Amino acid sequence: MVPLGSGSEREVDDIALSRYLCYLIAQNGNPSKQEIAFAQTYFAVQTRKQEIIEKRLLDIDRVVAREKLSKTESKLSGIIYERGIDSQGFAVIRSNGDEALFGGHNTSDMKRKLQVPEKRALADFLPTVTIKAKDLATELTSHNVVDKDLKGTPSISKEHVENNAAIRRILLERGVKPETLPPDEDVKKTERRLNHDEASVEKETRKQPKLPKKNK
Repeated sequence: MVPLGSGSEREVDDIALSRYLCYLIAQNGNPSKQEIAFAQTYFAVQTRKQEIIEKRLLDIDRVVAREKLSKTESKLSGIIYERGIDSQGFAVIRSNGDEALFGGHNTSDMKRKLQVPEKRALADFLPTVTIKAKDLATELTSHNVVDKDLKGTPSISKEHVENNAAIRRILLERGVKPETLPPDEDVKKTERRLNHDEASVEKETRKQPKLPKKNK
């Protein structure tokens, strides 16, 4: 009910607007009006928050994938160590696997190609899809080394090469050529940024103005 000049009241309809329509009205309204200025700032902040969230989810997925690969490689390293293969032998096996995955480019080749610092791991600069591909191939090798009771560098290396080659075929069938993918951000830098994103969102949210109260 709204009051009329005569002192009586008249019933009017309330109109519920969709979020999208509210956005359109705000973006096309006059920002000199406090309510419009508030709405424009609100939608700008919410859009920024959504952008950060979406980017954060992608970054988290990559960081988690990298951590998973580290654990999978440690698992394989432990398995083959029990079979008399030292860290140098494991490095050879892993490099041979990379050569099969990257179409003839071993670990050192890919590090030069992607300009990865010499003392850093190649996987720290790979895109998520390649990290997950390496993880699956390594997991398969761990399983088959135990299942087939493989021993010695030649047989385990052959198994690892075959698994990486199989993963490569799947990627190629889906239009992904691992050795041509550009490097991604240093995963350690990504981790540091993730630690600051939440604080950044909270800071931007605090900047949002309060809608002024109307005098009754």
